[in-house]
Amino acid sequence: GGLEKISGYKDVLIIPIIDNTPHEEELEDSMREAMIAYPKAPAVLVKRHGYYVWGRDWVQAKAQAECLDYLFEAAVKMKQIGVDPSMAP
Repeated sequence: GGLEKISGYKDVLIIPIIDNTPHEEELEDSMREAMIAYPKAPAVLVKRHGYYVWGRDWVQAKAQAECLDYLFEAAVKMKQIGVDPSMAP
């Protein structure tokens, strides 16, 4: 999976969200389940923590992390002004 298939504002990107745990190693099972349930997702968002991102190499992973950071920030700003980022434009 990856962001290279996202080409316009009508495309849909699903990033699974999992609950955080007191210890990072305890995320393994829920992370695995999310990755299996959403094989095209380039990342998993961990509540009150951040996100884990991957790619075919470090260059793709870094690019995806930068894009996701921008998209997450845009979604937060939309919510702050009362716009639901999950609604179609």
